[in-house]
Amino acid sequence: MNTMDDFSLDSIHWLLLQFGKQHFTRLQTLMNEIGLYRGQPPLLHQLWQQDGRAQSELAVKMRLQPATLTRMLQRMEAAGFIERRADPQDQRISRVYLTQQGIRIKDQVRQREHQVICEILEGFSPQEINLIGQFLVRMRDNLSRKNNPSA
Repeated sequence: MNTMDDFSLDSIHWLLLQFGKQHFTRLQTLMNEIGLYRGQPPLLHQLWQQDGRAQSELAVKMRLQPATLTRMLQRMEAAGFIERRADPQDQRISRVYLTQQGIRIKDQVRQREHQVICEILEGFSPQEINLIGQFLVRMRDNLSRKNNPSA
């Protein structure tokens, strides 16, 4: 690849994979500093939107196998971020609630997410950032149509 015009579909594919890996690694490094591990920030985001979600609902929303989510919740419970309680109306349903620590960590998570985005976009003009956003929306929507053809 000599110039910006030399991007093939294969090179874009590999660049997207490399970008995803670099983004994940950087974000995970920053999250590890505050005691959060893979998959935990997205789970916290779900609970910040609506605390007390059913464990089964979280598994579906996060596209995780129930056993995988259970292990994640056990680890987060041990770390003091969440607690699980039986639903008062249906004891078969386990609900997940934020602890005070889980609530307090929100600003630290958001700050680190913001930091990574700023690092990614360093050196880009406002116009370029706007274009990147437009392209990402179109790419997301293209995949969404393929992944959810009935929607």
